[in-house]
Amino acid sequence: MAEAVLLVVVLAAALIRIRQRLAAIAADLGTLGSALGGIENDLQGIRVAVPRINGPLSAIVNALPGIAAKAEIVARR
Repeated sequence: MAEAVLLVVVLAAALIRIRQRLAAIAADLGTLGSALGGIENDLQGIRVAVPRINGPLSAIVNALPGIAAKAEIVARR
């Protein structure tokens, strides 16, 4: 009988600790969700600018092989 009572007490203590940890995790996830929502709102303006930024960057990327080839020629002299 004493073993059964001890088992119930140990299980109850373990469940209480699990509940406390889950509550802490839930609070942290709520904070994280709020922060991510704020970041999403802050990034809305960037979404419009990305195509305007990517256009010139694509031109630069396309020019890099030619620049590298010319730099190699200059380096060999």
